Amino acid sequence: MPWIYLALAGLFEVAWAIGLKYTEGFTRLWPSVATVAAIIVSIVLLAMAVKTLPIGTAYAIWTGMGAVGAVMLGMLLFGDPASPLRLACVGLVLLGMVGLKVTSGSH
Repeated sequence: MPWIYLALAGLFEVAWAIGLKYTEGFTRLWPSVATVAAIIVSIVLLAMAVKTLPIGTAYAIWTGMGAVGAVMLGMLLFGDPASPLRLACVGLVLLGMVGLKVTSGSH
């Protein structure tokens, strides 16, 4: 169950990271409310996951999911650069996340 909490926490992190763009500096009410709600849900789920998972592993995977998701959605939604080197770097983050999961034990 902690890995499910962590995966959901990561998805909500992506949501709030992308939501920041839509808040326009927290000047738009509803995108701001949704972004703050996603922040709270993400952190609560992360806290639930780290009851069992190693904090370093959980935090790195949580931030990695947020980073990869934000980069990919930035490319899709906002036209952020999608160079081969940038995509390779995203691949390295993913590889690191998988490595942490595999070496974290049987939790």
